Amino acid sequence: MTQKIEGLSTAAVRGTGPALGQVSRAGDARKAVEAPAAADSLRLTGEATGLQALQRDLATRPALDESRVQAVREALASGSYRIDPEAIASRMLELDAQLAG
Repeated sequence: MTQKIEGLSTAAVRGTGPALGQVSRAGDARKAVEAPAAADSLRLTGEATGLQALQRDLATRPALDESRVQAVREALASGSYRIDPEAIASRMLELDAQLAG
């Protein structure tokens, strides 16, 4: 099955122009657009530099503190693990203050 598109001559659909998908007509004397010399630079803010340093530091550390995990396991097994709701609430408020500031 073929469909014919009316209203366009084959000369109008030779190819795309150098930019933005422009249609060029037959005999058009356009030249390709050349990119300017690469003179781009990048400057990081102090915050971005700090985040990169933090990322490098975290990448070198283990994902879990095995000694802390073992201590919690032993405390749970012995029944001596205590949950301090006030300490949890205090830390949550500290985190909220850090995120808001």
